[in-house]
Amino acid sequence: IINIINDLNGKITQHASNMTNANILFKKEGKTDFYARHALIHQDKNKYNTPKYRLIVRFTNKDIICQIAYARIEGDYVVASAYAHELPRYGVKLGLTNYAAAYCTGLLLARRTLQKHKLDDIYKGTTDITGGEFENEAVEGQKRPFRCYLDVGLARTTTGAKVFGALKGAVDGGLDIPHSTRRFPGYSREGKKFNADVHRQHIFGLHVANYMTSLKEENPDLYSKQFSRFVKGGIEPSSFEALYKAAHAAIRADPSPSPKKEKKVGAPKPKRWNKVKLARSSRKNRVQQRKTAYLKTIQGGDNE
Repeated sequence: IINIINDLNGKITQHASNMTNANILFKKEGKTDFYARHALIHQDKNKYNTPKYRLIVRFTNKDIICQIAYARIEGDYVVASAYAHELPRYGVKLGLTNYAAAYCTGLLLARRTLQKHKLDDIYKGTTDITGGEFENEAVEGQKRPFRCYLDVGLARTTTGAKVFGALKGAVDGGLDIPHSTRRFPGYSREGKKFNADVHRQHIFGLHVANYMTSLKEENPDLYSKQFSRFVKGGIEPSSFEALYKAAHAAIRADPSPSPKKEKKVGAPKPKRWNKVKLARSSRKNRVQQRKTAYLKTIQGGDNE
């Protein structure tokens, strides 16, 4: 608060001490929506230490990151994670950042999380992918479905955004996530109606296939340039639906993460550009050696 004083001449002056710049210890980087984060991690006090899980979805230029995490005072703990760069293992080798890839990544995360908590046989989600609304209901006499909440970060939640593809994949995979169809592709704001078939086309990448077909007819040169990797891989627009159906089945068959590669024996060690820190005994020995060398130099000068 700035203290304002009326001086003898009737002028309004301000203390110089109030006009100094504040010393900021840490600059805000703008990577977190703290208002949204507070709502996502706030847990009812009558649930004591029960974790509140979040489905975290992030997009990079070449990858999709999906994680199940919960918050603690010391930081977030990640329960399970899935990445779009794992999809080539299931047959999806190209287009790893589109809506269909987001769905596959969400499905992979859901099956992996349920497998870890031994719920994969109880809650299998749905294999009848229509693009319509689906919810995982509790099974009588069994544990309730694994519930989490969508965390989109700083992404804009516009209708048809790819983050909702990951959400739909996770729900169809067996997770219980509160949501509605109003942000899925195919929802009309004017008529307030949802066309599930449009959403289904996005899940199987048919919107990309339709564009590829039209571009191939109108401008073959541009098609061969823009989709050169698809042409080289022999992937035709007509094979998209079968490709993604096979990927969904493969994910359900084995959602476990691939084993880490062992380092080769005799592999070259990476270069270190910084000086290696010496142990205390080594430092003392080095000081003693320098003292001895210096004394020898002095004695040699005296002898001359």
